[in-house]
Parts: sequence; structure tokens; C-alpha cells
Amino acid sequence: MSRSIVLIVVFALSSVAGHEASLPAQTPPARVISLVPAVTEILFAIGAGGRVVAVSSFDRFPPEVDRLPRVGALLDPDVERILSLRPDLVVVYRSQADLLAQLKRAGIAPFVYAHGGLRDVTTTIRHLGDRLGLSSRAAQVSSEIESRIGAVRARASGESRPRALVILGRDPFALRGMFASGGTGFIHDMVTAAGGDNVFADLQRESIQVTTELLIARRPDVILELRADPLDAATEAKEIRAYAPLASVPAVQRGRVHIIADPRTVIPGPRVGEGVELLWQALHGNRRSGDRADRGSRFGVRCPLSAAARLGSVRACDDARRTQHVEHVRTQRSTFALRTPHAAPVRARARSLKPEA
Repeated sequence: MSRSIVLIVVFALSSVAGHEASLPAQTPPARVISLVPAVTEILFAIGAGGRVVAVSSFDRFPPEVDRLPRVGALLDPDVERILSLRPDLVVVYRSQADLLAQLKRAGIAPFVYAHGGLRDVTTTIRHLGDRLGLSSRAAQVSSEIESRIGAVRARASGESRPRALVILGRDPFALRGMFASGGTGFIHDMVTAAGGDNVFADLQRESIQVTTELLIARRPDVILELRADPLDAATEAKEIRAYAPLASVPAVQRGRVHIIADPRTVIPGPRVGEGVELLWQALHGNRRSGDRADRGSRFGVRCPLSAAARLGSVRACDDARRTQHVEHVRTQRSTFALRTPHAAPVRARARSLKPEA
């Protein structure tokens, strides 16, 4: 599911840029259906959550969406159910031409979602606020996001810029079927804002399919694998070990392979500012002397242990504030330690080591 969500988001955005709102109504819509998870989050963030009557199959946030009907997604919209809910606004992807035509025939106004880079997130928020009669709140949310990202940019400006490989999807426990961020799009922009240099910045595409040979040739200092869903510690450790064959890559040599299993890094909605902070932490936070290897984060940052331990389950992290699943991850790690006799000694050794500069 995590890989599907990330790739659907990326591929849906790969051919669009900017923003378009269609068929403005005389009065703000009262019944809204969203087929776009990022826009669903925006609707709730600007105070329009009470107007949402249905969401897509992939919506997970905020928790209020759990009680709402599901009406399909990008590739399989349930047109009959959408029409039965009598919406007066439906948020769709620009590529959903058939659905747009059916909405037009039914006299239902669409909000056509078209997104390009990180900067366009707040543009979309402001336009949606105007469409719903919530301009003031939308402007406030946008300003908060821009301020948050600006603060990270300023913090990163004093750091060296590691060469980062950003993996968006691959086959489970293997280095096959790999897709990486290219040099355009909101994920590329987030990495740049966080103080990293995308190793595929020269390829002007949202995503590219890559091979191990290409990854070895690009020699990233850091590997960031982005996922929408959390992983338990045992699964994460196994996924990290999948990178072991890339032993000549600096990121693998130095134990800087990070799985960031957090939707804030892959959904271009109102939480992208927090996503940029998470990326900064993975790129730079583990290089600061205040970090420890046992803080209980889920960001996958490792201390410089032996080759075997590097690809194990030990992690260093930031204070993980605003992270919703920290306590869950701590519980998972404790359970893993009980099941794995050697995990506790490895953690004890990690506490005696400083993170690698």
C-alpha cells in the first residue's frame, strides 16, 4: 500500500503544473467530494472538513475521513456513487478526463487539481480557499507553511549539502523495480529545501526508473526512501539490509540509508512543512553531537557501527516532536528487542558511539 500511494501521487503529478479551478459557483459549495488525498487534507486544514461527504480509497488523514464513504481514486472512480451523494463540488485530477466529462453532463462543478512543485502547494490552498469562501483561513495556513519551510532553508544554509538519492518505490526486500525522484516536482523541491542535492537533479522528470548500476554510478552520500505507511522495526531492518549489495556507495558504507515512513513526506498537502523538517533531520540531524542512537524515532538514521550493525535496527533521531506514531514505534522496538536476544547489546554499544560526522 505504501509504495502504491507514493507512486500514484508522483505519477498523477508528473504531467501537470500550476492550478485550475473550473465552473465557479455563485455560492460556496456545501457538499464536497475529494478524490485527491492532498486536497482532502487541505479541506480539513482550512475549516471545510464539515462539507466533505466522501473521499478517495487512499485517504488516511485526518482521522475524520475514516467515517466517510469511499468513492474510488485516480484510476477507478466510482461515478455512480459519486453522483448518488449529490455533491456540488468534486475534486479531481486533471488526467481524469472521463470523470470530468460525466460531471459536466450532470451539471456538477469540478475543482481540477493540477500540482507542480513545492511552491504550488500553497497556491492550491489559496485557490481552494477562494473557491470555498475561506480565503482568510487558507491564507493563514499557507503563510504558516511558507514560514516553516523558510526556517528549514535558513537552518540548512549553514550545513554542507549531501548528495541524496530519493527512492519512491521498489519491490519488497529487493533492489528491483526501483523508482527515484527526478529533478522536478514537490519531492525534489522538499529535498532541496531541506539542504540536500538530488543526485538525479539533472533529469527533469518527477520520477525515473533506476537500476543498481545507475545508483552505484551516482554515488549518493545519503539514501532517503520515502513511504506513506509506518513500518515495524523488524521489517524496516530487513528493508535496510536490502541495500547491502551497494557496498561501494558512500551512503551504504557510512550507514546513511534512511527509511522515512511518514505520509508528510509524500503527500503535497498542508503538512509539507513538517515533511521538509523530517527530511532535514535525515540529511543533517544525525551529524549533530546532541543526537543519540536510542531516542525512539522512526526515521532510520544509523550510528557508525560495524558493517553488520549499520544495516541493523539501531537508529538515531531528532526529538520527533509532532510525530504521531512515536510511542507506537517505541513499543514495536521494545517488542523486537524481546524477540531478538542480540538487539539490546547492539543498542547498548550504539549509546557509546557518537554519530558519524
